[in-house]
Amino acid sequence: MPPCDSSSMMQELDSVLAQLADESRPIRSIDIFPLSDLARERLVDFEAAWHALSASRRLELVGEMVEQAEANIHFNFHAVLRMLLHDSEAQVRRLAVEGLWEDEKTNLIPPLISLLHGDPAAEVRATAAISLGRYILLGVLGDIKEEPALSAERALLQAWSRVGEVTEVRRRALESLAYGSTSGLNEMIRHAYYDDDAAMRQSAVFAMGRTTDARWSRFVLEELQSYEPAMRFEAAQAAGEMGLKVAVQPLIQRLDDADASVRQAAVAALGKIGGPAAKRALQALLQLDDEVLVQAAEDALDELSFGSGAETDSLLGLAKSGPVKGTSSDDLDDLDEDWESSVADDLDGDDELDFEDDFELSDDDLDWHGDDEDDDDDARDDEDEF
Repeated sequence: MPPCDSSSMMQELDSVLAQLADESRPIRSIDIFPLSDLARERLVDFEAAWHALSASRRLELVGEMVEQAEANIHFNFHAVLRMLLHDSEAQVRRLAVEGLWEDEKTNLIPPLISLLHGDPAAEVRATAAISLGRYILLGVLGDIKEEPALSAERALLQAWSRVGEVTEVRRRALESLAYGSTSGLNEMIRHAYYDDDAAMRQSAVFAMGRTTDARWSRFVLEELQSYEPAMRFEAAQAAGEMGLKVAVQPLIQRLDDADASVRQAAVAALGKIGGPAAKRALQALLQLDDEVLVQAAEDALDELSFGSGAETDSLLGLAKSGPVKGTSSDDLDDLDEDWESSVADDLDGDDELDFEDDFELSDDDLDWHGDDEDDDDDARDDEDEF
């Protein structure tokens, strides 16, 4: 869009506000670009026009702003969305938080904490918990100072521990805390994993993956065989986040999963983990008629090529410290090589793809614990604590 002088910009904004006031006109037919990068002095005008709109119109508008900002990097509605954090409608507040995902200024942390602790709507508190997680990540990466990241962490810990807080908020707090190395995080994940609520258990597996800690490998592998599609989905994602080479074969089996979202998660995970077996399975998918899965396979192959499939430790994993329990990296590398060789030999050469048959490995290959009785004993000791 060509540059405009101040007078022209004011006229454009006035025109947009007038069009928004006409609620017979669909939001999608209105060019809302003048609301992008709105100057502080014009926020007053927008706020006055905003409060004159009906609740449904406000919801439609904020949804459109969030959608357009995701689709066009030139749209920045942060100033407006920050104002909408105080709207009377919970759905508007939730969408405003979601729309501020790329706003990394630390002065957004206090409003998000306020929503997490005090908003009457659980969906808003949960969304605030998700949003605060990125500040823990930014702190881990050294992109923001330590204190703002710690303030986000403390708020999330309080939400996790709050008596009477709903599961949705607590599980989102746990997922966000998994970005860092919060004291007691492993115990929190374990408690969540054995929770009676299925959604909490799924978040536990999600958090396992986000920690990139190999101690959770066995849990992730087991959940790849879960009878719950949602749990298989989370386990597939976790395996990819962890760069879990030992999960390549179970993930290949999930390419035949009855649930489409699990199949797509398995594809993405194979692209992140890499290796000859993963690459071969992804290339085989390109023969299918499923356009969604083919596109996912192409994306995964692109990522595999970009990363060369050689790195098993993510930047986050390298940023953390502390002992890793369970299977050693050497054990995983040796097992991965055995599997890759076995996969190459087990292709039956038929014309139809059947990942259960074409990529099947023996039961011995799936016994990834091997003979390391000490590791098994440690794992059982950990479980006994809970």
